[in-house]
Amino acid sequence: MKDKTIDYIFRTTWLAINKMYNEEAAKFDTTMATGFVLINIDRENGTPSTSLGPKMGMEATSLSRTLKNMEDKGLIIRKPNPEDGRGVLICLTEFGKEKRAYSREKVLTFNEAIHNNVSEEELESFYKVADIVNHLISNKKIYNQNETISNKNE
Repeated sequence: MKDKTIDYIFRTTWLAINKMYNEEAAKFDTTMATGFVLINIDRENGTPSTSLGPKMGMEATSLSRTLKNMEDKGLIIRKPNPEDGRGVLICLTEFGKEKRAYSREKVLTFNEAIHNNVSEEELESFYKVADIVNHLISNKKIYNQNETISNKNE
């Protein structure tokens, strides 16, 4: 595995996880994206629509499409946000709460399987590496923005 790049390992691992969750979700006529949104909606009070995208790292168009599909399937309803007259709360229906519980169970099962097969020390190392990668990317420490801009002008 040492001859594979770090991004290759991240990418192929994520694709495998994505495929696994989508296969499970398909058994119940849904998708991983829908399950992910369900888990990130506050079960009791709903969640402002504007905070969902950033919370999950989803683009606005993808999120809008997913929310529309979820509304069509009766998983969520939109309500005016009492704290922000212009905003909308995304709230779970009873059916949405059932599907949320199912999605949460699948995530917990995945996590339990990993915990049962990977030592705490290995997990801590994984978390540390993932944190470093995220820090380097979010702080633009991998590719210098000035180099990227000047290269476009050449």
